[in-house]
Amino acid sequence: MANPGGGAVCNGNLHNHGKQSDGSPSGNCVKNGIVKEAQQNGRPHFYDKPIVESFEEAPLHVMVFTYLGYGLGTLFGYLRDFLRSCGIEKCNAAIEREEQKDFVPLYQNFENFYTRNLYMRIRDNWNRPICSAPGSRFDVMERVSDDYNWTFRFTGRVIKDVINMGSYNFLGLAASYDESMRTVKDVLEEYGLGVASTRHEMGTLDKHEELENLVAKFLNVEAAMVFGMGFATNSMNIPALVGKGCLILSDELNHASLVLGARLSGATIRIFKHNNMQSLEKLLRDAVIYGQPRIRRAWKKILILVEGIYSMEGSIVHLPQIVALKKKYKAYLYIDEAHSIGSVGPTGRGVVEFFGLDPRDVDVLMGTFTKSFGAAGGYIAGRKDLVDYLRAHSHSAVYATSMSPPVAEQIIRSMKFIMGLDGTTQGLQRVRQLAKNTRYFRQRLNEMGFIIYGNEESPVIPLLLYMPAKVAAFARHLLNRKIGVVVVGFPATPLAEARARFCVSAAHTREMLDMVLENLDEMGDLLQLKYSRHRKSARPELYDETSFELDD
Repeated sequence: MANPGGGAVCNGNLHNHGKQSDGSPSGNCVKNGIVKEAQQNGRPHFYDKPIVESFEEAPLHVMVFTYLGYGLGTLFGYLRDFLRSCGIEKCNAAIEREEQKDFVPLYQNFENFYTRNLYMRIRDNWNRPICSAPGSRFDVMERVSDDYNWTFRFTGRVIKDVINMGSYNFLGLAASYDESMRTVKDVLEEYGLGVASTRHEMGTLDKHEELENLVAKFLNVEAAMVFGMGFATNSMNIPALVGKGCLILSDELNHASLVLGARLSGATIRIFKHNNMQSLEKLLRDAVIYGQPRIRRAWKKILILVEGIYSMEGSIVHLPQIVALKKKYKAYLYIDEAHSIGSVGPTGRGVVEFFGLDPRDVDVLMGTFTKSFGAAGGYIAGRKDLVDYLRAHSHSAVYATSMSPPVAEQIIRSMKFIMGLDGTTQGLQRVRQLAKNTRYFRQRLNEMGFIIYGNEESPVIPLLLYMPAKVAAFARHLLNRKIGVVVVGFPATPLAEARARFCVSAAHTREMLDMVLENLDEMGDLLQLKYSRHRKSARPELYDETSFELDD
């Protein structure tokens, strides 16, 4: 890995981090969850905004009925499996052919138990086909099942103007074609749709270089590199940065792309509790003191992996505290801003701007263009030597096809719009409107008595449903009222924490939000979902972590 921080690493100690890049002492003080920087970009900078997050526990009777529901579902599942084995009930699941019974099995029967007997009962709430742009409203193709959700058929009817509360269209830039997208159409006509080559061969276009320069300017860093797929930006670049003999410290709620990239790297992986600084510091301290297991040699690198906004919890990374720990123990920091870039911060520049920190405090800045920018792909940004290293060693750069030119132009157009380089302030207004909509929606849900998770500034808003039967009923009833929501359950969440996940957009009008809230209020009464007693979490070691002290 090209040292993004420069200097040699011994037991995770990056020797030239004792001073800021401008030569001033690194005078950071962390106390009670607040970071105060003595010097940033040559001027004093203070961050004193408290981190307000909510992870309220469910009442005891709700958890009892939730586990009872899963228990009954499991018992009936075993009964149905018995009936299938006896030939009384038809088995629609994939099974091994009789003539291959002595082969190594392709399908693990027990592992598919949950899919066969629980997921299939409510499968109609996922993978709904959309037949319009994912704007503030969209159109859904109606489908029905004649075999209890094993297969579906379309009725030919389209459910029009469904309020979209599920897409990551935070700034409303994923919309139908209008005249503002003229440049995208022009690029399509000039360059075509595909590049048909990798970046290393004949796939680097002037549009890619323009986009990379713009991303670096947007993030206020030295350089950036873009990739055609957001998931692969993590999974293919982390193995290029760390390997055997390195240590990865990963938040327990990190996205699957970060988990896959960490596993593919071959590095040792250790998990710290979500946003828990004591847990992270203990792992850092042990890594520095003891080094690698058995041989006790110093770790080649220590890399902390976190996200900006956690998409299932709606929480925001406690970045000031993590930066303080990173500097204290001389580790590297890799932050995935897939959901936070464009959606938080005074001008939409993500959690680094949200907390008022210096981008140079984060060694590897990663993000995607699939949410706020209404496009596809991802980026890695930071020091120039880091980006140059990835250009030569990243699997995505060497083997993957380059980003489509019209997609690159859509990102350029969106980013200029947010930065105000289009000559208007509409981009900034959308960032502010998103913040207003987020606070309004969260406040109203709290007042109604729902349990919602996450940071008060996060546009990702999980509403806890708990019971599996209520998950299905919630999504079906709302679709009948022309409101599209995403419901999430096990294994994407803990077994007893099924939820609906709302994504607020700047494109949502107050009338739309009020209509959704009115229907949610009725659903809360109908399905008895208003569980909130305004109590703190029963897991303070996981979530109630807004106050602590750290020695310099």
